Amino acid sequence: MEYSTAARFHDSLTQFKVYEDYLDSKVTPMDLFYLKSRELARKLVEHGHKGTVLSREEFEEKKAAAHAAEAVKSNTFYDRTQPMTLASAGKELKDNFLKALAEREEANRSGKMTSVIFIRDHNTLGQEVSGYIDYAHRLKTQDFEPYFSGKKRLMPGRSDLCYYNWKTQVSTSNSSPNFEVIYDDPNGLLFKNKRDKKIMNVDPLSGPGEDSNRTFLQSDLYIHVVIYDHNIRTV
Repeated sequence: MEYSTAARFHDSLTQFKVYEDYLDSKVTPMDLFYLKSRELARKLVEHGHKGTVLSREEFEEKKAAAHAAEAVKSNTFYDRTQPMTLASAGKELKDNFLKALAEREEANRSGKMTSVIFIRDHNTLGQEVSGYIDYAHRLKTQDFEPYFSGKKRLMPGRSDLCYYNWKTQVSTSNSSPNFEVIYDDPNGLLFKNKRDKKIMNVDPLSGPGEDSNRTFLQSDLYIHVVIYDHNIRTV
C-alpha cells in the first residue's frame, strides 16, 4: 500500500536524532562555502526559511507524533500475530455445557461466529430465571476463567439480551454490539445480527434462521440450556 504524504513526512523525521541533524539536512554546500561555519548555516536555515523549515518546537512535536504512530502500528502488528489466549485452555471440562462453550470460544472471540446462549435455572435466591446471553459480547467484557474452572456459574442477568425472573416477573431486553433484539414480531422473539442483518429465531418450533444452528444440551449445571450459533460468512 502506498504511503500518504503525511506518513512519508513522519517517517523522514524519525531518521533525525536531534533538531541539529534536521537542520543539517537543509544546509546546502553553497551555504557552507560562503558562511564557513556549520553553526551559522544552521541558523540561516532555521531563521531564514520560516514556513518551510520546522522550528525546534514543531520538530520535537512532530517527531514525537511520528514515534507514537510507529508504536501503535507495531503494537497492532504484534497483537495480530500473537496466538489468541483462550480462557478454556488447559481446563479439564466434564459438563457438556462447558465443553460446548470451549468449542465455540475461539470462533466467538475472533468474530467468525456469534453465539446466543439460553439458560434457565435458579439464581442464588432460589428464584427461577431465564435469559439469552450474547456469548461473544460476554467474552469481551468478562473473565471466563472462573466459569471454565467451575468457580462461578454463568447466569443470565438484566443487562443481557433478554432476562426474565419467574418469581418477581421482572423482564428486561437489551440489544448488544452483535444483536438487535426484536420482541414485537408476530413470529415471537428474534435476534437480528448487526453484521450481516440476518435473523435468528429462537422459537423451538421454528427453524433457527439462515446461517444459524440450534443445539440442545443436557447439563448437570442447569435445568435447561440451548446454544444458537450464527456463522458469519466472509466474502
